[in-house]
Amino acid sequence: MVVTVPASVVVVTGAAGALGRAVVAEFVGQGRRVIALDRAGEQLDALGEGAADRVVIPLGVDLADRAAVTAVWRRVDEVAAPSALVAVAGGFVGGRLADTDPGVLEAMLQSNFVATLWSCQAAAPRLAEAGNGSIVMVGSKTAVSGAAPIAYATSKAAVVRLTELLAQELRPTGVRVNAVLPSVIDTPANRSWMSEDLAQRAVPTTAIAKVIAFLCSEDAWPISGAAIPVYGQS
Repeated sequence: MVVTVPASVVVVTGAAGALGRAVVAEFVGQGRRVIALDRAGEQLDALGEGAADRVVIPLGVDLADRAAVTAVWRRVDEVAAPSALVAVAGGFVGGRLADTDPGVLEAMLQSNFVATLWSCQAAAPRLAEAGNGSIVMVGSKTAVSGAAPIAYATSKAAVVRLTELLAQELRPTGVRVNAVLPSVIDTPANRSWMSEDLAQRAVPTTAIAKVIAFLCSEDAWPISGAAIPVYGQS
């Protein structure tokens, strides 16, 4: 049985970042409306500039603050019933075991796991009420394999496990939950330190955005609980 997902509103967290902007652009290109969530600032505001008919609605919020997330989702309700959540928001700090201190650990858990958890908690009942919908989280290749910074990889591993748990919990409601696993993404910030070889292998944000958009589409109706590699040769 094919489940039809209504083309209403897609909520994107971390929308002002490099990958977030690509995801917003992909959905807008498909004719979807987007509510863009991120910390308030010029980069977030720019997403809504020049967008006719409020196609992109930027809302500033501290995604690691549960009360703030609850409040901003009430504003989402004023726009329309969401059909998908794409939880892009996250951060990166390097470091081995000896370099990991409480500040680094807390920063990674808050920006990668906690921000994703509160967004999912707010989105899930709204999607369940509609009887369908999609949540897509952004994990990391380092969450499942290879050497990596301790705090970062551990926080992303928590995101992958959250994906599995919510896929099971929400399956009876018709809500699908998946994750994508990038490695090195081709962004201006990453280009500043990448070797020429790595830059050639890094995956463009636009390519990852297309996979995310597919997972939110009705064509992906059989897929839930998946952690999908999007790292190419990187």
